[in-house]
Amino acid sequence: MNTSTIRYQTKAAAEKDIFEHLVICSDSFVPPLKERVDIREYSKKIAGKAISFEAWNKNELVGLIAAYFNDDIVKSCFITNVSVTKEFTGKGIASILLNNCIEYCTGNKCFEIYLEVYRDNIPAINFYKKFNFIQSDKKGDNLILKFDIKNNR
Repeated sequence: MNTSTIRYQTKAAAEKDIFEHLVICSDSFVPPLKERVDIREYSKKIAGKAISFEAWNKNELVGLIAAYFNDDIVKSCFITNVSVTKEFTGKGIASILLNNCIEYCTGNKCFEIYLEVYRDNIPAINFYKKFNFIQSDKKGDNLILKFDIKNNR
């Protein structure tokens, strides 16, 4: 698949785009997203409250990172979603989106980025470790990973 046609945008996706993307990507999550959340409600929340970092192939949303920036005291960001459609997995899209998110955080004076990942999702954990995310806590079956912006920029 040719990734030269990929267009990167921020906060352009409509709720419908996010919903369709998450339904397509659901089984690539560990465990599947549809087993953990109501995808329609989750899409609505992301569209209304998150900043989305998006990869588009023509009119199809093929990559998405959604992050909440609602901690004004600690100046942190929480990434709630990282997903790329199967057809575009392994093409560097998630890395570009994560870099875009980190740059946005840096420009908006955030100090930390957090995310949760299922403890057995080794590919995702290894991906985040390449970006210098470190484990800061555990929450049930999930690991809490943290990226310290000032120490990594």
